[in-house]
Amino acid sequence: MKLFVCTNCGQVLYFENTWCAHCGYHTGLYANGGNLYALSAPNDDAFVHNGTAYSYCFNYRFGVCNWLVPAGGLCDFCAACDLNRTIPNLQEPQYREYWRTIEAAKHRLVYSLLRMHLPLVSKKQDIKKGLCFDFVADEKDKKIFTGHDNGLVTINIAEADDIKREMERKNMHEAYRTVSGHLRHEVGHYYWNRLVEHTPYAVPFITLFGDYTKDYGEALKRHYVNGAPPGWMHNYISAYASSHPWEDWAETWAHYLHIMDTLETAYYFGLQVKPLPDTTTSMTVEMINDPYNEPGFGKIISQWLPLTYAMNSLNRSMGVNDIYPFVIPPPVMQKLLFIHNVCFETKKGHY
Repeated sequence: MKLFVCTNCGQVLYFENTWCAHCGYHTGLYANGGNLYALSAPNDDAFVHNGTAYSYCFNYRFGVCNWLVPAGGLCDFCAACDLNRTIPNLQEPQYREYWRTIEAAKHRLVYSLLRMHLPLVSKKQDIKKGLCFDFVADEKDKKIFTGHDNGLVTINIAEADDIKREMERKNMHEAYRTVSGHLRHEVGHYYWNRLVEHTPYAVPFITLFGDYTKDYGEALKRHYVNGAPPGWMHNYISAYASSHPWEDWAETWAHYLHIMDTLETAYYFGLQVKPLPDTTTSMTVEMINDPYNEPGFGKIISQWLPLTYAMNSLNRSMGVNDIYPFVIPPPVMQKLLFIHNVCFETKKGHY
């Protein structure tokens, strides 16, 4: 995530800010430009910036969005909120809080997808190739499972409850479980359909990830009964990734987005990893580059590994768990490289 500043006074702002604490102006993000604008208008109704009129996305009134849309445009929703098909019952106060947490993660996801120039369209515009989200709760006689189905991503809103999510993480023996991780994983399935299936990338995908035509349902059943195969950590980023090539892709895709977003944040903060001279120099990164403009994945991963070692060390100093509790073995490096090449070629318009 880049650093944002108030266009009125220059105060540094968070991605989610709706107003500037320094000058008092309302702020909003116009996704196409990737900038947070300082706004001023009566009744918080419409705003003008450089001669262009903007309004807040319709979901601003619920406190879940600070993105802007052209005033009087064809759609009242921003590029992120327009992807919603189902939202929680807003008559339930707790559900409102869950939705706010989920939307914060989803907006960051959409920001990354826009930065990567990946195809992104709502099912409202393209029912076959579009993407949409259902954010729903369990019912008395119906358990909602988080998952993906032909461009429809379903998220059980209980994932936004920190306690419930941590309990589920322990039950599933997972090293990591976050709302952002869920969204990045599930949208990975969508982009497998868009970028790999029925494309020239399908054959090299099989070489790296395995034969995706083998029965998916049976593969998941075996995984939940037998667990991951011995030595899975030498070939996969997680135990779940070993269950089926589609899950391997989605898990690896999620980690690719973790890497890109975190490295961009480090880049905008001007971070570098430079151990003292009397310690190791193998972890030295003089200056982190903007990953979204880096064609070579080798440069990206050479920055990621020292950064995560430093971040984990800082967390341990605070007595909390590692922020990135994973090891990336060589086969996973190759899978990440494949994903990077697919995304970068898409960005360049070669596909």
